[in-house]
Amino acid sequence: MRPAYITDLFLHQFIASAFAEDVGDGDHSTLASIPASATRKARLLVKHDGIIAGVELAEIIFRHFDPLLKVTVSISDGQPVKKGEVAFIVEGSARSILTCERLVLNCMQRMSGIATYTRYLSGLIAGTQAKLLDTRKTTPNFRLLEKWAVIIGGGLNHRIGLYDMIMLKDNHVDMAGGIAQAINQTKEYLRATKKNLRIEIETRNLQEVQEVVQTGGVDVIMLDNMSPADMRKAVALIAGKHQTEASGGITEETIRTVAETGVDFISVGALTHSIKSMDLSLKAF
Repeated sequence: MRPAYITDLFLHQFIASAFAEDVGDGDHSTLASIPASATRKARLLVKHDGIIAGVELAEIIFRHFDPLLKVTVSISDGQPVKKGEVAFIVEGSARSILTCERLVLNCMQRMSGIATYTRYLSGLIAGTQAKLLDTRKTTPNFRLLEKWAVIIGGGLNHRIGLYDMIMLKDNHVDMAGGIAQAINQTKEYLRATKKNLRIEIETRNLQEVQEVVQTGGVDVIMLDNMSPADMRKAVALIAGKHQTEASGGITEETIRTVAETGVDFISVGALTHSIKSMDLSLKAF
């Protein structure tokens, strides 16, 4: 289930940096109170219903810190969980378990919250052709894990960063001198740099949609903050020549109506910037 952008190198760098931030020159609370020879077991206890995410990451964190730790998984990533269930048991050095505890919980709680909300919103648009997308409204240095959680929850990733897709937003269009100029200059840039990147452009009204259709040369047209009625007109105007993405101000109450306009994608920044983390704890036994 791990996407291609979650490479072993990324995980090594992320985990090493996270431990450096948290542990510093030593977990002195643990070193002071726990004998080096002590061994224990601890279980990951679910304290809220939802979708679990970050189990595979937790295994990797434990192994990174102490290869002798053993993790026995009972609930895998993407599975529904209920309060009181145990996702996994970790056993081995008591010191190692305690030092890893907070990093594992911080990652899993946020990832599970994202996966839970993603699954919920995906359910609201089930039966339509629309697919749920995340955005770049993510936590710096935690983006890839947040996007992984969206995948676990059943959503799709939009671009990963500024480097893997052309996204011409309203400011790009305005600063370039207009829609046609922005598209034509982008196509020339891609020819000159020999880069093969998809192009998406944001539109704010039906007039801009018409201009994009007339200019051509893009893969996706974003319909930003349009009413459902205008989205329907835009979808008809585009007539399948380009993929369509609805974005801007979409809520739980409106997402189904937006999906029923016939758009291909719906992007929701709240998947990663406004979720509530799932309550989890690691308890010794």
